[in-house]
Amino acid sequence: MRFHDRHHAGQALAEALKPHLEGPAIVYALPRGGVPLAVEVARACSLPLDLVIPRKIGHPHQPEYAICAVTETGEPICNEDERRAVDPQWLAQRIEAERREARRRRELYSGGQARRSARGRCAILVDDGIATGLTMEAAVAEVRQDNPTRLIVAVPVAPRDTAERFAGLVDRFVAVQIPEFYAGAVGYYYEDFRQLSDRDVQEELARLPAAEPQPAEE
Repeated sequence: MRFHDRHHAGQALAEALKPHLEGPAIVYALPRGGVPLAVEVARACSLPLDLVIPRKIGHPHQPEYAICAVTETGEPICNEDERRAVDPQWLAQRIEAERREARRRRELYSGGQARRSARGRCAILVDDGIATGLTMEAAVAEVRQDNPTRLIVAVPVAPRDTAERFAGLVDRFVAVQIPEFYAGAVGYYYEDFRQLSDRDVQEELARLPAAEPQPAEE
């Protein structure tokens, strides 16, 4: 199955998620690619939406190959074999640079407003697909600190081994399809998988009603 675009994938994902929803919940999009899908899920399921912003750290000689991922504040999640093989000073600089980029996106996409907590709610993390899974692992680690009632990872497509790994990391792993033979790239499963810009993300988020005020922490 190939999705027409991220909106089509988000609509299919919302239907796959509905049987697993109970009680208060919040959807977290992983920008940029996960935002259109999360908007479709939030609209279809009448749920609030926020962002969790992990950033990939690519190998110094092969930038598309992720060796670590980090969020705005969380500890890095790394392939430990690869981490040991790179220069620690280089890695520390890349981690700080990617944290700055995550904070820049938070400022641009939500005016710097802090991420809403998942405390007392089911947290649903949405992206447009998973390959190695490092960025999603970093997102899971950040949201887990909120102590949500349940933690769900939801994507349209994932390799079987990655799906099995995440099924052991979270309360529920939901995918529209888990191919027996994974094509090797998320983009293969979309007819339109164009790269999204910051403006695209802003326009997608504008499709949702204004967020309700965040309750004060006790």
